[in-house]
Amino acid sequence: MTQRMDYNAATPAGMKAMGGVYGHILQSGLPKLLIDLVYLRVSQINGCAYCIDMHSRDLLKEGLALEKLVLVPGWREGGSLFDATERAALAWAETVTLVAETGVPDEDYRAAAAVFGQQQLADLTIAIGLMNAYNRMAISFRAVPAAVASHERR
Repeated sequence: MTQRMDYNAATPAGMKAMGGVYGHILQSGLPKLLIDLVYLRVSQINGCAYCIDMHSRDLLKEGLALEKLVLVPGWREGGSLFDATERAALAWAETVTLVAETGVPDEDYRAAAAVFGQQQLADLTIAIGLMNAYNRMAISFRAVPAAVASHERR
């Protein structure tokens, strides 16, 4: 796979602005592991190999068990591997990412709002929107996943 464009070089100010939003999320008080799970799930839904690779590596570095990592796409069947907060965040990530299909129903909002306070839910939604934007950049310009780059160097 060949990258179409280095979007970081093409628009450093734009990417810095996105980085500012990323920084806000890190300072939001939402647990980093939870945010990275959400980033991974959003990236899986969007089929962004670059971000799937990156967030999987991040989660493993943070100590997430491999058994849990591989079940993220099927988290609903993951039983007690995923706690109530993780399940609520992953469900919210799915309905928001698939907004054109779901319309984000009241039932989905009520379920998320039962777990997260207003600021947490707003920040979680910002994180979901940010990852959707990053996915669109990486997919559109064919960012090369680290796993692919290291394999091609061999």
